[in-house]
Amino acid sequence: MVENEENFEEKYQAVLQNLEFALVQVYHSDPKMTDYAALYAVESLIKHYNAEQQGRTLAAPQFQPHEQEAFDSIKAICEWRLGKQALVGESDEEVNIGDQANTPEEISGCLKRIKKSIEFWQKRGGRRSYFEFVSRFLPQTPYSA
Repeated sequence: MVENEENFEEKYQAVLQNLEFALVQVYHSDPKMTDYAALYAVESLIKHYNAEQQGRTLAAPQFQPHEQEAFDSIKAICEWRLGKQALVGESDEEVNIGDQANTPEEISGCLKRIKKSIEFWQKRGGRRSYFEFVSRFLPQTPYSA
C-alpha cells in the first residue's frame, strides 16, 4: 500500500502542490489559520465533490472567515484542475489547464491525500504543524502544469 501512495503522490505531485499552495497562502495571510481549519475546509470540499458526482447539492458549510478563504482558495484550484475555469497568474494573464485537466475522481483522491497529511502532522506536532512542515517544500508560484 505504501508503494501505491508513493506512486499516487508522484503522479499527482503538481496537483497536490497546487492545493497545498492555496492552503499555505491562507496560512501566511491569516494568523487564525490552523491545521484544524484546513482540515475542515478540505473535508468540506471532499463532501462537495462527492455530492456533485452523485448529482446532489449540499447545504453550504458554516465557516469562519479564514476557513471560508481556505475553502474558496482550494476550490478555485480544484475547478482549474478540472478544466472548469481559468486562473489568473501573477502578471494578470489567464492560465488554462487545457488538455491536462483532471477527473473529479483524481481531484477527490488528491483532497483525501491532503486530508490524511493534515491529520498526520496535526497529531505529531499540534495546531499548525502541517503548515510548518509543508511550507518548506512549496514553489513560489501557485500553479504548475
